[in-house]
Amino acid sequence: MTSDTTPTATQPLTRVRVFDLETTGIDVETARIVTAFIGDVVDDGKGGVTVDGDMDLLVNPGIEIPARATEVHGITTEHAAASGIDPEQAAVLLASSIADAAAAGIPMVVFNAPYDFTLLDRELRRHGKLTLNMTGVIVIDPLVIDKHFDKYRRGKRTLEAVTRHYGIHLDDAHTARADAVATGQLALLQLVQELSSDARMDPQAAAYREQMTSLEAFKRRTEPDFATPNDWPIRPL
Repeated sequence: MTSDTTPTATQPLTRVRVFDLETTGIDVETARIVTAFIGDVVDDGKGGVTVDGDMDLLVNPGIEIPARATEVHGITTEHAAASGIDPEQAAVLLASSIADAAAAGIPMVVFNAPYDFTLLDRELRRHGKLTLNMTGVIVIDPLVIDKHFDKYRRGKRTLEAVTRHYGIHLDDAHTARADAVATGQLALLQLVQELSSDARMDPQAAAYREQMTSLEAFKRRTEPDFATPNDWPIRPL
């Protein structure tokens, strides 16, 4: 599956914009941003990557950060309140960077894209802004691609597990910067292995729907009312 935006043998993709959030919870409708990272990961041509034009944000979510969330990312309510920027400012900065990537034709790489994009969309709405504009945004979701090409591999599909499978060392997991950079490395490696030749929007969306339908069928064996959204890369309100 190829398109004008898909890298080729003569036009390899060497720059992607990565995006990751650490938040107060897992429900995209209610969780708030605590930390965020967005920036470009660039193939250095030597088997590694460099980070360019990055924005690493600590955000005051305006609500209590649950202890369980703090255990994951290490940010307390007190620290975020004292040193974090306004959540509206953070949301606008992130949305602007995504729009800039679309204008420049730089793909956005996001692991489990519906989570981060939808949560950012809800944050913008919460502060009376326009919805997150996804017009022209090229999305590569390494989680969707990994599940599509290696659907029967056993084990977890967390970012830590998937990067480990591909031989990528992830330091400081659950910090937005480390997770985002590792996701960028993962996407570029998938491209080298010709997995992301399927990285057009429509095939990824179709693969995600298939994956969520399969998950729903499996979960309903023990939870008859289980349902999960299958919209990708952003969920409608």
